[in-house]
Amino acid sequence: MKYKAVIFDLDGTLLDTIEDLADSMNRVLHDRGFPTHPTEAFRYFVGSGIAMLVSRALPLDKRNDTLAADCLEAFKREYNCNWNKKTKPYKGVSELLDALTAKHTKMAVLTNKPQHFAELCVREFLSNWKFAVILGQRDGFPIKPDPTGPREIARRLDIPSQEFLYLGDSDVDMITAIGANMLPVGAMWGFRSKKELLEAGAVKVIGWPTELLEFVD
Repeated sequence: MKYKAVIFDLDGTLLDTIEDLADSMNRVLHDRGFPTHPTEAFRYFVGSGIAMLVSRALPLDKRNDTLAADCLEAFKREYNCNWNKKTKPYKGVSELLDALTAKHTKMAVLTNKPQHFAELCVREFLSNWKFAVILGQRDGFPIKPDPTGPREIARRLDIPSQEFLYLGDSDVDMITAIGANMLPVGAMWGFRSKKELLEAGAVKVIGWPTELLEFVD
């Protein structure tokens, strides 16, 4: 089967955002006298929204709702100043997006990043390409792995869910794709491991972005 549309995760799939996320959260921790974390640790803190990122980064024996809420607001302020300092598209992404555009394949972004930051990142780093829909975390809407987001994209594009490829780098993405009846493809260059992607149901795991084209050629 050849697919008519692609939904992309953002962080860890199209954009390498890990350093800006880590630097922002580590400033929050440092300012409160808490231990900071190596950048690599944030590969497992991200993926389930920024509230969960903050919770995972806080010391286990200090976590409580009041502190988490305070640190979440502080993280938003820090990230608002640092979201574009080190972030960049992954190698091979521009070639993939060029090829999909040439084939008139519809493209969308679905991320657990807040909507404001999702739009900022796409506008700053991916403005050469048209994404029909950009969906981030929004108040009143469930985040991934709930399938509401991908189903909304399918409805907006008027394309059946089963004709979508879903490219992401985490178990959350694979579970989301399966729940929405889309083909789950894992991005091995992102934040998580090939083992995690396969165990979460990836039909295929690719090591370079343009390998996705075999499904749309």
